Amino acid sequence: MHAKAKHKNALRAPDTDLRKRYILNRENDMDGILQRYITFSAGVGADPHDPPELRLQKTMLVASSTMVIVAAALWGLMYFAYGEILAGAIPFGYAVFSTLSVFVFARLRNYSLYRFTQLLLILLLPFLLQIALGGFINSSAVVLWSIICPIGALAFSGLRSAMRWFIAYALLVILSGFLQAYARPFNNLPPNLIILFFVLNITVVSAILLAILAFFISQKDHAFALLALEQEKSENLLLNILPKEIAPILKNNTGTIADHYDGASILFADIVNFTPWSVELPPKEMVEMLNEIFSYFDSLLDQYGVEKIRTIGDNYRAACGVPTPRLDHAQQLARMALDMSAYIQSRPPRNGKRLDFRIGINSGPLIAGVIGKRKFVYDLWGDPVNTASRMESSGVPGKIQITCDTYELIKDEFICEPRGKIVVKGKGEMVTWYLVGAKNSNSPRMLLE
Repeated sequence: MHAKAKHKNALRAPDTDLRKRYILNRENDMDGILQRYITFSAGVGADPHDPPELRLQKTMLVASSTMVIVAAALWGLMYFAYGEILAGAIPFGYAVFSTLSVFVFARLRNYSLYRFTQLLLILLLPFLLQIALGGFINSSAVVLWSIICPIGALAFSGLRSAMRWFIAYALLVILSGFLQAYARPFNNLPPNLIILFFVLNITVVSAILLAILAFFISQKDHAFALLALEQEKSENLLLNILPKEIAPILKNNTGTIADHYDGASILFADIVNFTPWSVELPPKEMVEMLNEIFSYFDSLLDQYGVEKIRTIGDNYRAACGVPTPRLDHAQQLARMALDMSAYIQSRPPRNGKRLDFRIGINSGPLIAGVIGKRKFVYDLWGDPVNTASRMESSGVPGKIQITCDTYELIKDEFICEPRGKIVVKGKGEMVTWYLVGAKNSNSPRMLLE
């Protein structure tokens, strides 16, 4: 028994696989046919200069028109078969005339004329067909086909045009009701066929309207997906330019963005003898070297809670305590400076020369914000900012020079060496210190050699 069952299963398995492959092939064929149909519709009357919205409208109008053409031809043939010559001539004539209008549209690319012609035909001919067949019931409510006109106008022209076409449609429906009393009492169609046409008219019209709606919804979803992607790109770009706390404010505020901070620390870092380096190295190598160094500096920002302000040439500027205030701003910026300096010292010499940076840090009250309308940046203002810049420019290669204000904030946690008094441009004599290392053994850069 078990052997027979296994044998039967073995025989059924290939049949099952064949059925699955057959179904998958049919689905792929249907997708291919639909894709070719959409591609054909998109090519009729297309203009390479068409905006995306107009291109979509043209595609959908041609696609829906060809569907109605096929249905109208079938309806006409069925009416002919039952001896309703005039009734058959109306939809069949529509199919012929509408087909010719598609060819004319493909030739002349006059979209306005083509759109008007299609809307007028689908509005009037079902009404005339209903009169020819003897009213609403005898025609199986064929006037329902006219609803495609205002719906199509809404999709292809806009709301104002759709309202005008809908008024015309409503007037025709009212007129058909008024003429019902004067219509012929019967026609040559059997009662069962009249019922069948009721079903077909309602089903096919609904299917065409659903197809139009589904196509536009799919395009809308696609457009929204692209819009969301572009918004995400814009958000990321904005976050690369501005602090994450400032970016949302800038989007919702057209005025000046500025805040005062009672305490923050500012860092300036600059390559020593940058001009000779830029002369000796090819431009591409110089840019690649700067990108490698500054990218490493950037990787430290989130680790230490520091905000990058900007880079200008070989100058790197950062601050801590803005735009989010924090009490340990000096300590965090000092840790980052030690990491930056240790990284620079670990880099191998290039062309027998070692790359050196001067780093300067100062702390104090300042103003931070965004100014300008174009190419805006988040920037800092105040005397402490200028002093931090002087700490860098008056510093020693390979050293981190800090002011007394910063020293007082970090002296309990960091090792600092006094440099003594130096003359600082625009500031006169100042007592400065060198930041050497961290007293905490858990620091990533405990001591600079």
